Amino acid sequence: MTKSLYSKFILGYLLFGLLGFITIATFSSHATHLYLLEKTSTSMYDEANLLATTYSDIYEGKNMSLADAKPQLEAVATYLDTKAWVLDNRGTVIAETSPASHVDMTIKQFDPTATGNQSYMVGNFFNMFSEETLSVIAPITGNFQTYGYVVLHMPMSQVAQGQNEILNIVYATSAIIFLLSLIILLVFTKTVFFPLKRITAGAKEYADGNLDYAIKLDTSDEMGYLANTLNYMSDELNKMEEYQRSFIANVSHDFRSPLTSIKGYLEAILDGTIPPELYDKYLHIVIAETERLNKLTQSMLALNSMDSKGFLSRSNFDINRVIKDTAASFEGTCNAKNIVLDLTFTDDVQMVYADLGKIQQVLYNLIDNAIKFSHMDSVIYIQTFLRYEKVFISIKDTGVGISRESINKIWNRFYKTDTSRGKDKKGTGLGLAIVKDIIQAHGENIDVVSTQGVGTEFIFTLPKASIS
Repeated sequence: MTKSLYSKFILGYLLFGLLGFITIATFSSHATHLYLLEKTSTSMYDEANLLATTYSDIYEGKNMSLADAKPQLEAVATYLDTKAWVLDNRGTVIAETSPASHVDMTIKQFDPTATGNQSYMVGNFFNMFSEETLSVIAPITGNFQTYGYVVLHMPMSQVAQGQNEILNIVYATSAIIFLLSLIILLVFTKTVFFPLKRITAGAKEYADGNLDYAIKLDTSDEMGYLANTLNYMSDELNKMEEYQRSFIANVSHDFRSPLTSIKGYLEAILDGTIPPELYDKYLHIVIAETERLNKLTQSMLALNSMDSKGFLSRSNFDINRVIKDTAASFEGTCNAKNIVLDLTFTDDVQMVYADLGKIQQVLYNLIDNAIKFSHMDSVIYIQTFLRYEKVFISIKDTGVGISRESINKIWNRFYKTDTSRGKDKKGTGLGLAIVKDIIQAHGENIDVVSTQGVGTEFIFTLPKASIS
């Protein structure tokens, strides 16, 4: 079974707490033991030295007896909670604090150098105690002689008791810190786990195909940004899915109509419904329908190529010359409707930096639309002018215009303002979509201004060619 991120975090958190406690306990116990041992032994040794100084005076013959020094021995033992002995240089106990049970006892194998380079020793002090004891030895000297030793003893259980008291404080502090660290867990749960859980649920919905699902997360941090990004992605995927459905439906519709016509006319010719003298008429209709299919196919291929990056081949060229050449190709169509193309240029030569072939396609589509939707005996105005390092190209007709309801939809693929196709039976509904994709690929803009019954004007920009 796969563990959740939260359970892994909890497990890691508990493991951290356990290892932290073990580490603190081990380190603190060892460090505290050494600290108390050094501190206690130093205090004991200092007091033992003071006592040794007192006994040195006695051995040097000063006005002081062993009985006079005994209360000081008792006072030190009581103050340090230790046992105090006075030994001669042979290791015989000559004085000790009450109860006196070792006086006149000689310690076998007594060796005052057993402490080595330390001021204390830990053990049973030459088998004199049954429990582990901390002992310090201070020599009683005078006249360059050693007369005996002052020895203080403290059971290690007392040191351990002090150590436990300190460790209890350390453990209690560690427990409090661990409990306070639960705040981190709560913050993680609220700011990371719960939002991530919602994002995961949203991702699962998207994977299951529910692109309408919205991740509700009102935060401005990285989690909120991720949720908003996923919501945006789902919206775009949803739009793409709707576009694909619409695209397939439109393509099917636009292909079905000419194919049905072609099939119908050919079947009529084969079965004799159409007499031979009308073959020429209907074969021309079939050819026109195949041209329409070819035009639709070419338009779709053009859109597909423009959906790929890096399809432009830019160069410097004279946009005025391109407009003149493109307008000249419509001479026959314009003569048939008695339409005049009025070309107005602010400069004789206007150089731009763009893809020549693609801009020719833009001009052809826009002029073709202007002629198609213009009345007989009308004028189409084509202008170019320079403003702020941008060349503006305007194509304005005085035709039927576009309704308010349709003007925002004319850039959609397969959209036709005349749903009955009364004015445009050969159109594919892809021309303006291609125009917009080409202009946007150049990083430029195209706008439309139209009034129904008055006319339509398309204006787009191109970058002015730089002077090398």
